[in-house]
Amino acid sequence: MAAESTAGERKFAVPAASNGGMSVDECEDMIKRSLRTPIVKFLKENLEKSGCIIGSNFIKAVHCKEATAGGYLPGEGSMCNHLQLQDEVTQVVIHELIHACDECRAKNLNWFNYAHHACSEIRAGHLSGDFWDACYNDTKPFDRAP
Repeated sequence: MAAESTAGERKFAVPAASNGGMSVDECEDMIKRSLRTPIVKFLKENLEKSGCIIGSNFIKAVHCKEATAGGYLPGEGSMCNHLQLQDEVTQVVIHELIHACDECRAKNLNWFNYAHHACSEIRAGHLSGDFWDACYNDTKPFDRAP
């Protein structure tokens, strides 16, 4: 994951899945549609049950100069306008909500601790569908996972 500095904080960004993009308004509309999907609803309900309430504006569409899909700062997610498909937007919303779940349940999570960050990225990638079977099941040079 790329790390960018934003006003003294680190922003962790998901690489964009496609070239081109959409307007920020189009991205906002796709985010709203994503919020109605079963997996996103489940994640939001789980956050609420854990005592971590997120508002409807938790994921915000922003104009990004670099080709990133989205990012997460403590307490907020962002969605860049470099995506093109509704499925891409939904996948990034899920990815950022997994980070929010991790932050909610692990009160000592430190995004500057590489082990904490890597663990959350692996979970978010795996649970959002970012990792393909070919990547997730690749054990080379081993015949199987040791």
